[in-house]
Amino acid sequence: MSGIFETLSGAKGLRTEGKSAQNIANFNAAIAEQEAKAQRAKAGFAQKRQAKRGAEITSALTAKLGAAGGLGSPVALDLSAEQAAELELENLLIGFEGEVLAGQAESQAELDRLAGRIAKQRGKSAARAANVQFGLQLATLGAGSFKGAKGTVAPAGTFKATTGMSQTQFGRKFLTGF
Repeated sequence: MSGIFETLSGAKGLRTEGKSAQNIANFNAAIAEQEAKAQRAKAGFAQKRQAKRGAEITSALTAKLGAAGGLGSPVALDLSAEQAAELELENLLIGFEGEVLAGQAESQAELDRLAGRIAKQRGKSAARAANVQFGLQLATLGAGSFKGAKGTVAPAGTFKATTGMSQTQFGRKFLTGF
């Protein structure tokens, strides 16, 4: 009975719509997580490439200083140390930028998942509201069939005959979303 009731009230479609929105959001979250992994891998590769290039630069600098006969001078040592520090800083910056981009992708994944949970909850809430509205319409139809001395009163058993359940059962199912 609850399946038919939900179909008639439109609640089933609203629930399905909410679940579909959550599935789409979860898919988008998975894509964002893959983007985070790709950003980390890209940064790692760039760091390795830069480290190799840095080693080549350091080697070339050492060779030029050696050819000039200045390897023992304090200026040559300062120059080598400064060059090594700059290369290390550049390598760290590449890693930092990659981590920032990966963090942004992970944040997007979490936002997508949250949006999915919210969409699913909205679908449930809309379904409950549709059930309430439909139940009120049924109750109104049943209640208007008999006029008593003190106003409109439904004949005994009208609600159960209309819905297939007692008002108490209907209320419980209605409030729990079937």
